[in-house]
Amino acid sequence: MSALYPLKFKTIYKDKIWGGQKIKTYLHKDFGSLPNCGETWEISGVKSDVSVVASGALEGESLADLLEQYKDELVGKKVYDHFGNIFPLLVKFIDANDDLSVQVHPDDKLAKERHNSFGKTEMWYIIEADPGSTLITGFNQEMTEEKYVDALNSGHIMDILNKETAVANDVFFLPAGRVHTIGKGLLLAEIQQTSDITYRIYDFDRVDDKGQKRELHTEEALAAINYKHYPEYKTIYQPKENETVKLVSCPYFTTNVLDFDESTSKDYSALDSFVIHVCVEGGYTVKYNNEAYAVKMGECILLPKSIDKIELETTGGFKILESYIE
Repeated sequence: MSALYPLKFKTIYKDKIWGGQKIKTYLHKDFGSLPNCGETWEISGVKSDVSVVASGALEGESLADLLEQYKDELVGKKVYDHFGNIFPLLVKFIDANDDLSVQVHPDDKLAKERHNSFGKTEMWYIIEADPGSTLITGFNQEMTEEKYVDALNSGHIMDILNKETAVANDVFFLPAGRVHTIGKGLLLAEIQQTSDITYRIYDFDRVDDKGQKRELHTEEALAAINYKHYPEYKTIYQPKENETVKLVSCPYFTTNVLDFDESTSKDYSALDSFVIHVCVEGGYTVKYNNEAYAVKMGECILLPKSIDKIELETTGGFKILESYIE
């Protein structure tokens, strides 16, 4: 029998120029002496910040070590054949106490050429939003590189970007190449490819505590941007209680939402992939192999491929994002 079990990892906390306090006040996660927390990295295979198992027999082991040791038992044969010893997804919570920079991420081809890295396609699930909070995704009109450069150079970049009001439970899918920013007042879960490459386009002329502006990547961004205009940028889905509802399906990940007020079971035996649960509301207990693993809002758990069937027991209900690679 595999030594693998449902895995929780130690949270990696990151303070940011735009970060706030909701990681502590809303998600009840203690970021210690940091002045703020803009991001938590919950499950990460990024080389500079590899997750470490928080509890159980494998406590202290890194995700990279587990991959080397357990290979397809951990992630599935198809996933391991494709990604090898790099865990393919990065899961974060993000608290924007101020607007993030306007930015874009390269796709796989460009990221490989320039950085020997994966690209960055991602999705956002809004957990909580201050009234009137907005975000930016894509353009609000037909666009060309020339029109974009003119707007950027003339100080009118914000005029061509698509602004959306965002409220709790909204979902936004952001393929690599889509210009975007998270707006002030939003707390969200982000599921993305394993990549930390960001091209910063515009930063509202902010300065850090040393009076320095953050670096912009104006030229690098030009080849990364998808200039196509889309009629709809928000992901439309029909919420259903006590059912698995698909939110996003792309080559890099599939994400569903489970909004349950009762206990249930899951059978993952037909799936050749690990599964990640991100708890965004309530709490539950994963029952597997006569062991119990409690998961509450603001926590994530990784279910290795070797785990086929689990029970999800709850008294007060839960809402989780369930992600895997198809």
